[in-house]
Amino acid sequence: MSQGAIEGYASAAPELIDRYGDIDPEAHLAPVRAFLPPMPATIIDIGAGIGTEARWLDAQGHSVVAVEPVAAFREAAGRMPGNVKWRDDRLPELPAVMAEGRAYDLVLALAMLQHLSPPDQIRSIDTLYRLATPGGRLILSLRHGPGHPDRKVHDIDVDAILDAAACAGLVLLSRQAAGSLQKANRAAGVVWTWLVFDR
Repeated sequence: MSQGAIEGYASAAPELIDRYGDIDPEAHLAPVRAFLPPMPATIIDIGAGIGTEARWLDAQGHSVVAVEPVAAFREAAGRMPGNVKWRDDRLPELPAVMAEGRAYDLVLALAMLQHLSPPDQIRSIDTLYRLATPGGRLILSLRHGPGHPDRKVHDIDVDAILDAAACAGLVLLSRQAAGSLQKANRAAGVVWTWLVFDR
C-alpha cells in the first residue's frame, strides 16, 4: 500500500472503524467459504483493517496473524477480544513478515491490491506465493471501480494477476464476481473479483 493511501486511511479512521465493524465476516467471505481450510489452520490476513475477518477466523479455532500498516486500525483491533497476532507491514514485499520465515496454510489478501501500482500488484503475487505452505491456499479479492480521492486506487487487470499467479506456481481453483457489501460502494458501482489458488 502506498504511503498516501495509508495516510488517507489514517485520516478517515474514526469513520472507517465504525463502518468496518458493521461488516458481517461470514457474508463477506461467502464467495470463498467453501475454500477455507479445516481447523486448526495457520492463517495470515494481509491488510486486515480492524481484523473483522481475522477475529472471526480466530474464533473458529484457527491461528491467525493479521498484517495492517494503519496504526489506528491496529490500535482499534487491540481493544477487541481474540488471540489474533498483529504485524505492521505492507505489500508488495512485506519485509518484516517475510523476515520471520513462516509459511501459512491460508494467505488472505482482501481489498488490498487496488492500492498498489500495476507493477507492484504483480510483485505482490510472488510475495503471497512464498507465504503459503506447499499445498497451502491463497485467496484474493480484487476491487473494480472508483475509490476515495484520499485513498487512491489503481485498475486491476485480472488476467495479468492470473498470469503472474500461474508463473509463480499457483493453481486457480475458483474465480467469482461479487457485489460490494457496503452501500456507498454499491452506489458507486464497485464490484469485486474473488480468486482462490492452491500452491
